[in-house]
Amino acid sequence: MQKFTIHQGLVAPMDRENVDTDAIIPKQFLKSIRKTGFGPNLFDEWRYLDAGYPGQDPASRKPNPDFVLNQSRYLGASILLARKNFGCGSSREHAPWALDQFGFRAIIAPSFADIFFNNSFKNGLLPIVLPEAVVAKMFDECAAFPGYTLTIDLERQAVVRAQGEETPFEVQPFRKYCLLNGFDDIGLTLRQADKIRAFEAQRLAQKPWLAHTA
Repeated sequence: MQKFTIHQGLVAPMDRENVDTDAIIPKQFLKSIRKTGFGPNLFDEWRYLDAGYPGQDPASRKPNPDFVLNQSRYLGASILLARKNFGCGSSREHAPWALDQFGFRAIIAPSFADIFFNNSFKNGLLPIVLPEAVVAKMFDECAAFPGYTLTIDLERQAVVRAQGEETPFEVQPFRKYCLLNGFDDIGLTLRQADKIRAFEAQRLAQKPWLAHTA
C-alpha cells in the first residue's frame, strides 16, 4: 500500500449528498475477481452517456461533458471534496479501489458511511471529516478559483489552503500509523515474518508429520 505523508493536489468538487457505492462503482463491474482496473469505471453512470460493461475500452465511450470529473479544470484531481454521508449503500470494497485507481488520495466530507470509511483506510485512501461549514467554504473556493489545491499533512493532521490557513482534522492513531507507513492488513502481518517463520520451524520440529501431505 502506498504511504501517505504529505500530499498536495488539485481538488474536484462532488456537490451531491448521499453518494452511494453503487454510484461510485456500479454493480456490473463487481464481477471482476481482480483488485485492479476499476479506475476507468469510477462514477460510470455519471461520467458516460452510454451504458458501460466490464472489459469495455474506455476510449470507445461517450463522456458526459457536464459531469465534474470530465471538465478540463479538474483533470488530474487527487483530492475529492464531497458532501455528507459519502460512500453510503452497500459494503463493497470496490468503491475505495475505484477512487484510488482513478487517482484520488484523499476525500474531504462532513461525514462518511461507516463501512466505506473503514475500507478507505485499509486501501490507502484518506477520508477526512471536517465541519459542514468548513466544507461548504471549500466548495465556494473551489468554484471561484480554477486550479484550487490543498495540502494534506497527515503527520500534523492538518489541511492547508494555498494561502497557508490550516484546518485540523482527527484520525485514529492506529489508522494514521498504517497510512504513514503504507501498511495494509497483509503488511501489518508481515512485520512479524521472522516470528512466524520461527514458530513454523519449531512446530515442524515438534510435529514433523505436519510436513507431509496426502
